[in-house]
Amino acid sequence: MSAPVLLLAGVTRDHVQGGETVHALRGVDLAVHAGELVAVMGPSGSGKSTLLHVAGGLDSPTSGRVLVEDRDLATLSAAQVAAVRRRSVGYVFQDLNLLPSLSALENVSLPLELDGTRGSMARRAAREALDEVGMGALAGRFPDEMSGGQQQRVAIARALVGPRRLLLADEPTGALDSTTGEEVLRILRARCEAGAAGVLVTHEARHAAWADRVVFLRDGVVVDQSGPAAGAETLLAAGGGA
Repeated sequence: MSAPVLLLAGVTRDHVQGGETVHALRGVDLAVHAGELVAVMGPSGSGKSTLLHVAGGLDSPTSGRVLVEDRDLATLSAAQVAAVRRRSVGYVFQDLNLLPSLSALENVSLPLELDGTRGSMARRAAREALDEVGMGALAGRFPDEMSGGQQQRVAIARALVGPRRLLLADEPTGALDSTTGEEVLRILRARCEAGAAGVLVTHEARHAAWADRVVFLRDGVVVDQSGPAAGAETLLAAGGGA
């Protein structure tokens, strides 16, 4: 089997809060290969978002290694890590992080333009990504002119734009109705089947059912893994809910 697109090896992440050390992640091992969508579930405070931040190079582990497409992020400069994020990692943030002064098209094309893609090519790719999530008709609108669900889809288009091979999604269906949410999951699933690797943080077992594997975190530790659907329900029951 080829090397995983994402590899976490013995990853710990400690934070200091009020003079006390909080162990957000404790010895996490996770490999995600091309073509695979992995759902991460667990109670609030179990380390799910921290895992995504570390995987996407937005945060550094206290110990352990994080490799994205065989590149050990700890060996790279800050500028090189930023380049990996722009080129290899698509990130759907829980709070969207759209720039209010840019239109939907500009928000989606920005990562490509920052990486040196010519403006016309970046805009063409951005329009294709917006079409993919059903937002092509609103390409010229600004975030405050869109509903929460529409903003969410623009954020997802920004994560999908270009040839990125690692997709990280933190509750990407949170602001969407059930029909649109299912469509977003279908898009993520299709991207993975086309060769990307995906990690989806979710509280919903029905959303985890789209994944190839479900990883359950509790207190920063991977306590179980299973296949999709029924396995997600079992893990939720074992974990006392999300």
